[in-house]
Amino acid sequence: MKTILTGIRVNSEPTLGNFLGAMLPMVRLANEHSKDHHINIFIPDLHSVIAEIDGNFQKNLVNSIKIYLAAGLKVNQNVHVYRQSYVPAHSEMCWLLNCVANMGEMGRMTQFKDKSEGKSTVNVGIFDYPVLMAADILLYSANYVPVGEDQFQHLELTRNIALRFNHRFKKDILVVPEKTETQVKFMGNSEGVRIRDLSDPTKKMSKSTPGENSKIMLTDNPEKAAKKIMSATTDSLGKIQYDMFNQPGISNLLQIEALINDKPLQEVISTWQGETHYGDLKKQVASSVSTFLTHFQESIEAIPDEMVYELFETGEAYANDVADKKLLEVQKAFSLR
Repeated sequence: MKTILTGIRVNSEPTLGNFLGAMLPMVRLANEHSKDHHINIFIPDLHSVIAEIDGNFQKNLVNSIKIYLAAGLKVNQNVHVYRQSYVPAHSEMCWLLNCVANMGEMGRMTQFKDKSEGKSTVNVGIFDYPVLMAADILLYSANYVPVGEDQFQHLELTRNIALRFNHRFKKDILVVPEKTETQVKFMGNSEGVRIRDLSDPTKKMSKSTPGENSKIMLTDNPEKAAKKIMSATTDSLGKIQYDMFNQPGISNLLQIEALINDKPLQEVISTWQGETHYGDLKKQVASSVSTFLTHFQESIEAIPDEMVYELFETGEAYANDVADKKLLEVQKAFSLR
């Protein structure tokens, strides 16, 4: 079977935008394909230590899996949940792939440039984490890796490292992930979903954005979240239309209403197209968000920690078995075994 692999970052609490734009689509993709694909959902905790982590890290780690379960992830024998640091092969594979990657291509990584700009010192992990990401993917022969647009460059790096490795050793040891265009087509979302900042809808919703009313957290009090929707920035055009360029605030509300109720966006647009009372749309979206958060938080509360740790135990046994076998092939290619 082919493998679909995704990592869940747990350095910070996810926003509603993270949930609707990335987590929920992954749950649907997993449920759709878990009968005939391996679904690897892992916590990239080795990546997390690039930045400082706080005392809530382990709690956030467990809660991140609960979010997937509460969102409807159906766990079967082909769904594998594991922590990166509990599979030692990731670290050694990263070192071996470092000896295939080159400085020039690493220095061209856009995220490294962005994160290091203006800083006098930058830790090596920020420079090297795309190679660790390549190890995460190549250890499991992953064909499909659902990532955001900001990670496309790293996915291409992974492909290049795999192709270079296979050419060097004249054997197809590493499975090369599908091209970015094929990945996007497979995920069935060519445009992607980007929930906007409620205060400044020209930007995406982010926890790091200043201003409490700019984002909705999954742990927000439902009434508080509804008030944030009611205070969302719109425009002065006075007519509801879906136009992310000219009316990003209104379009964002329509998008949230569709996603949170699992309705086609076009259906929601047709319902509101041409209406002139922005307040009515805000009230509807506020009600939908409040209802969703109430039920979602109840669902998370009902999931015991023990269930998550049982998933880790099973998933890590599988991951270690698969990763160790692939690592051995790579070690043999380097004449280490």
